[in-house]
Amino acid sequence: MLDPRDFNPLTRRIIGAAIEVHKTLGCGFLEQVYQKAMFLELRESKINFDAHPQVIVKYKDQDIGYYIPDFLISGLVVLEIKAQERIDLEQIKSQIINYLVATAVPVGIYLNFGKPSLEFKRYLIPRKFQTKQ
Repeated sequence: MLDPRDFNPLTRRIIGAAIEVHKTLGCGFLEQVYQKAMFLELRESKINFDAHPQVIVKYKDQDIGYYIPDFLISGLVVLEIKAQERIDLEQIKSQIINYLVATAVPVGIYLNFGKPSLEFKRYLIPRKFQTKQ
């Protein structure tokens, strides 16, 4: 079983980078502006990442397609960026959990730069889908 605390140092650094981006830019830009700023901030923070990688989706051990997350951090964290004033948090949760289950990536982080304060949430792959690390 995964221990969420094992990911705290990395997720804190990611969220810290997002706070810096939000502090510098504020809210009101399009999502792609925040994606580019996060690219620069993650690189400056020396966080290992891939921007817009193709991540294979599996179904019963078969590759059935792929999706492209905003960022894949150190192969351990899917980072989903939004820039919306209104957002359905249940839909975001379902989306990220589905990404984690389909790809076996253990952690997902949702960031929303579309509000006066940065909105963020960390998700862990559900226990029944965890593999031994």
